[in-house]
Amino acid sequence: MLSNTAKGAVSTVQNATKTNGNRSASTAASTLTEAFNAEKNADGNYTVTLIPGDGIGPEISRSVKAIFAAANTPIEWEEVDVTPTIKDGKVSIPEEAIQSVRKSTVALKGPLATPIGKGHVSLNLTLRRTFNLYANVRPCRSIQGYKTPYDDVDTVLIRENTEGEYSGIEHEVVDGVVQSIKLITREASERVARYAFAYAESIGRDRVTAVHKANIMKLADGLFLQVCKEVSQDFPHIKFDDILLDRACLNITADPSIFADTVMVMPNLYGDILSDMGAGLIGGLGLTPSGNIGRDASIFEAVHGTAPDIAGQDKANSTALLLSGIMMLRHMRLYEQADNIEKAVFDTIAEGKTLTGDLGGKSSLTEYTSAIISRL
Repeated sequence: MLSNTAKGAVSTVQNATKTNGNRSASTAASTLTEAFNAEKNADGNYTVTLIPGDGIGPEISRSVKAIFAAANTPIEWEEVDVTPTIKDGKVSIPEEAIQSVRKSTVALKGPLATPIGKGHVSLNLTLRRTFNLYANVRPCRSIQGYKTPYDDVDTVLIRENTEGEYSGIEHEVVDGVVQSIKLITREASERVARYAFAYAESIGRDRVTAVHKANIMKLADGLFLQVCKEVSQDFPHIKFDDILLDRACLNITADPSIFADTVMVMPNLYGDILSDMGAGLIGGLGLTPSGNIGRDASIFEAVHGTAPDIAGQDKANSTALLLSGIMMLRHMRLYEQADNIEKAVFDTIAEGKTLTGDLGGKSSLTEYTSAIISRL
């Protein structure tokens, strides 16, 4: 779903860091995304870590693997299990999975289930923390052939991924009173702001919009907004503005075209809300890609649920994981394969003859996969 011009995003971030001068030197190059630089193996392929996930995860992962193979992508998959283990008294993902991602520097992940309740740690959150995946990139664009109440949606949201309300700092003060601490730091705010400006530049957008509630959380969101303003000075050719979260929610549902020329950047919780709202405008999470960007590794994922009610029934829709895989291919600078697969996916949906149930069709996942492969 992203243009080929995204290939300049990483180098732009690095160059912006070099020219940042003395101000805000806390976010040096060591905290910013590095370009994909893994080397091919003896067979001329890149190793990519695959985390199939739970529920429908293994099925949609097989669909992606089949399509990528048919498109002759130079990829060898290394499947890993991220079932949590206890290490030094803390919940952690298996060491084998950690080493695989660190070595490949790129991974594709299906949906993971986390039980609701005390004592259960989100595996998605654990992965983000383990690899310091500081920026979540969520493009939402209308798909021809799948009609929704909204037309011409084309939003890009970048969410700070490591702190805010999701810092995991909470405790029970007294019985019946729980305190949860929202953590905002200058370093994390500048890191994601700088990435947002560089990303906007790379995809040809001339505006960055910070989403916040600094009118209420004057210190926490106030710091985030101030840092965004400071970073904007290093990108004088890109306009900067800001908007309150509640107004952003109102505007994006009233007229999403308002945000078609900008990249929105925001703290963690707001990004969680707005990105799912944007997905709703185009038809749901089953059509939405996602990428989590870090300096040493990046993980691309389907953000929908595990759908255990249809697991194993060949009814799942692999589009979200496919589109996330296409984001991954462009991150790896495999533009030809990415364009080929993307066109096949969109043409199949636009034709409307071989769609899964959630897209209004009656086809199985196997039939949907075959239809895409026939268009490659």
